[in-house]
Order: sequence, then C-alpha cells, then structure tokens
Amino acid sequence: MDIRGPILLPSRREDISLNTLDDLTLVGELALPDERDAVATLVTLHPLPTAGGFMDSHILRKAAARLPALADLAVLRFNTRGTTSPRGTSDGAFDGGRAEAFDLAAAMDFVRSRGLPRPWLVGWSFGTEVALKYGLDHDVEGVILLSPPLHRTTPEEVAAWAGGSRRVVVVVPEFDDYLRPDAAAERFASIPDAVLIPVEGGKHLWVGESQTRRVLTEIVAAVNPDALPLATEWDGPLGE
Repeated sequence: MDIRGPILLPSRREDISLNTLDDLTLVGELALPDERDAVATLVTLHPLPTAGGFMDSHILRKAAARLPALADLAVLRFNTRGTTSPRGTSDGAFDGGRAEAFDLAAAMDFVRSRGLPRPWLVGWSFGTEVALKYGLDHDVEGVILLSPPLHRTTPEEVAAWAGGSRRVVVVVPEFDDYLRPDAAAERFASIPDAVLIPVEGGKHLWVGESQTRRVLTEIVAAVNPDALPLATEWDGPLGE
C-alpha cells in the first residue's frame, strides 16, 4: 500500500513524561524502530501552541509514524508547557519561547537518560525559535529548521551557531508566510556553513503528501542519508 496520510508503520511506541527544572510535567511519546537499534534521534519541537501547534502537528506526527521504520530513527515528540493534544496536556502555560528553554532541557535529559543516539533538534515554525535560542546549550549533532519565522530569535542567537561542529539545515518554503528563501539566505548568512534548502511550491504548513515527503526526505538526508530514497510503499504489517 502507498505510504501516505495517517498510515502508521511498525515501531515501538511509548507514552512518556518529561520533568522540567521548574517542576512541570510535560507529556510526550517516544517512537523507536521495531526490531533494530536507532541510528539517530529526532527531538521535535512543535509549532506555536497559541496557533494550534502541538506534538501531533502533522509533519511531526508523520515523522514519528514513518521514520522509525523507514530510516531507523528514534522520534521524540512532546507538548511544550501549557500545550494540549490527544496525548494530554503539559503542565504550565505558554511563555513565548522563554521558559520553553526548560522544556527543551527536560527533553534532552530524557535523551541522555535513555542513551538515545546522535540527537538532532527538529523544529517547525515556533519550534525553530526554541531550537536556535537554546540548542547550543545541549549535546546535539545539529538542528533542522522547518519554516523558520525568526520572530523571536535575535541575529546574535543565529550567528552563535557559526563556526562550531553542530550542523544547521534550514528548509524554507517558496511561499512561506513569514520568511521566504531570499530573505532566509540573508538572515542565515551569519552561519556560513548552514545548508539552506528552498522548497519550490512549499508553504509554511507543508500541506499535502508531496510536501510531507519532501520534508521527511530532507530530515533523513541530514541525519541518516543511507536510508534514502525513502520508500513510498509498504508491504508488511502496519503499526498500532
């Protein structure tokens, strides 16, 4: 069958809780390859919760549904403070990207406690702000930024990623609502080694199967390129 829409491929899925330094409990899920060890870990950061973003925002949900099986990746999703999804509601209240630093720290503590390999931050929209502002505080291989608006991230916070070992991959839709490829090239010019990927026809919310596949392909190209090209059909059993 075609791999598309809400299809759920096999993986080991676990509901998890994250504990922050300011004594909040965040709800989340960890998805692991079904019968193999993960080769890398995606720590995902969802879009703006006050505009409907949560751990089940579709690109992140589909990454968790497909990439453990297709690319041997572990995928950690969680609701930042005050955010609700079918998994539940995380404690606290949205803080505009300030106290969310504690939320990312809690996720990275979990990654270390579980010994999950080669963590990467995957931020989408608001999640890119959290990744850029606080990702350098943690042991990550790099960041993948989907539709970065750069509303809350200062030029100095962007430039701080230059010259280090952590990779920066920026995936920018041609028709983004906030930051289009030409402007993104200027805003990320302070990171000479950043990889800027303009997506023809892309929009901020990456709606449609072709855009979903393109985004997931760019994630895997950065983290585990040996898994490319991603399969588009699945003949085995499905996940639960």
